[in-house]
Amino acid sequence: MVIHIKPYRYEPSLAAAIVFVVAFGLTTVLHTYQILRTKTSFFIAFAIGGWFEVIGYIGRIISVNEYPDNTRPPYAVYVLFPLIAPALYAASIYRVFGVILQVTNGEKYSIIKPSLLEAVFIFGDVASFVLVGVGGSMTVAAESEASINKGERIVTIGLIIQLLFFSFFIVMAGIFNIRMAKSPTETVQSRSDNPYQKHLYALYLAAFIILVRSVYKLIEYVQGRGGYLFSKEVFAYVFDAALMFFTMVIFHFVHPSELNALVKGGFVVSNVTMAKPHRDSDASIEDGDTDKLETKAVVLVV
Repeated sequence: MVIHIKPYRYEPSLAAAIVFVVAFGLTTVLHTYQILRTKTSFFIAFAIGGWFEVIGYIGRIISVNEYPDNTRPPYAVYVLFPLIAPALYAASIYRVFGVILQVTNGEKYSIIKPSLLEAVFIFGDVASFVLVGVGGSMTVAAESEASINKGERIVTIGLIIQLLFFSFFIVMAGIFNIRMAKSPTETVQSRSDNPYQKHLYALYLAAFIILVRSVYKLIEYVQGRGGYLFSKEVFAYVFDAALMFFTMVIFHFVHPSELNALVKGGFVVSNVTMAKPHRDSDASIEDGDTDKLETKAVVLVV
């Protein structure tokens, strides 16, 4: 079915869409491998977000090839999948922070009780995911400007929720970092190589990037289809595709499998290299006793 309302206000670039299918494809395949190899199950949503990006930009390739007589399905795939992918990245970031609390035995420094942490942020993430998905679906299924505007308003609400929860998360992580720096827990003091700090910085960077992207999308949807941002293709690639790709690359080099290994043992990804940690004894690492673990030599290079 041909879309009666023009989906693009410019002549879309096929080359740019292909570049990002390849880019997201490569990083997502590697993330999937790293997660499976290291059994870092709490990071699965991150890889799923990557696959959503791949599917979305494949949809854009098909849609660009159809231009200017666009049909609805490929354009809908492009609009929806990259739009909701950041919610999956956010879910993984929240989960990594929870693991950092475990590794440092720093639950007392979190302004939200660890037992409520995931519930609070999952609620915000799901609410954002649903609203953005529903609103995005309405915009691509719309037959009139009024229906498009209604869908855009719903997406805007979802993006505002995402921004609020993400901003709160950055503040919460910052407070945790300050408190830990002032009074490190025994677990942190007992391990000179405790990696929590670099993982926290990776979360800061990724969260800030996603925040910038969310602000861009919010402004785009507030302006509507007649706005300046929607009329320039370069903005979609610079402030959405490129930022999300960079977010995925960050976690190749600061991979959460290192935290996973400290919590329960397993393979570690470090600088896109894998190593197997081992215990000095059969002692448990429960109750923050992570100093029982150390890293062996590299056994596999990706």
